[in-house]
Amino acid sequence: MASLRDLGLSEYEARVYRALLDTGPTTAKELSRASEVPMGRIYDVLASIETHGLVRAQTASRPKKYVAVEPDTALSRLLEDRRRELDAKADQYEEIVDDLIGELDATDGSNETFWTAAVGPADTADLLVERLATADESVVMVASALSRQFDVDSVGDRVTAELDAAVERGVEVSLLMRPDLVSALPETVGERYLDRLAPNERFATRTSDAVERTFTVIDGVETCIEVPHPLDSSKSFAMIDFQDPAFATEILEEFTPRWERAEPLALGEG
Repeated sequence: MASLRDLGLSEYEARVYRALLDTGPTTAKELSRASEVPMGRIYDVLASIETHGLVRAQTASRPKKYVAVEPDTALSRLLEDRRRELDAKADQYEEIVDDLIGELDATDGSNETFWTAAVGPADTADLLVERLATADESVVMVASALSRQFDVDSVGDRVTAELDAAVERGVEVSLLMRPDLVSALPETVGERYLDRLAPNERFATRTSDAVERTFTVIDGVETCIEVPHPLDSSKSFAMIDFQDPAFATEILEEFTPRWERAEPLALGEG
């Protein structure tokens, strides 16, 4: 059951405010009795909820009387207080992250061989987006088929956002895909391409029939390879993330001549 404590009030503060709603204008002494809050605490509690804007005081009367602010107004004020607290906390966490990014420098393992795998469309998409976010210099993406198992609109938006962020931080992005894949993409993906990526000189897209697999090479040292389902090649089964500079170099040596022979993609023309 929801309570005023969920909006930041203490037990005593909640009891005093509820009691004020029942009693109407009343003195601190009468309120202490009605709320069962000790007299030694009642003035502190009243001062606190007055700070929250939940109570108004009639200072001209002797003894001073208090009245509750209407619930709609009081709850709106409490909600606004909580929003400010959450915004301040979010800003604090962002500052902590900024500080830790500079402090927690990972050891450069670019020359180490390491691999991991994700199984299933959701985890596969998460892995790809995660690795794209690490790119510092270059991203080479090759797409041979559109997996029916992906929510392409959602995944496309996440991938586009990461590619957009990558080019904004100076990463060169090259996307090579089969021509028939272009027509299979949802219209919204094409719109995101035109609006956010195509205008950037660090982003280039080409098409080629000589595309047989789907993979991504990041910074020339890491390769994400999509593994199709063994019984249905239109479905994505898994993704292998392979960190090996020699293997990535070998992949790029095969990619380069295909890229040079490919046709530039011009969505939206004609």
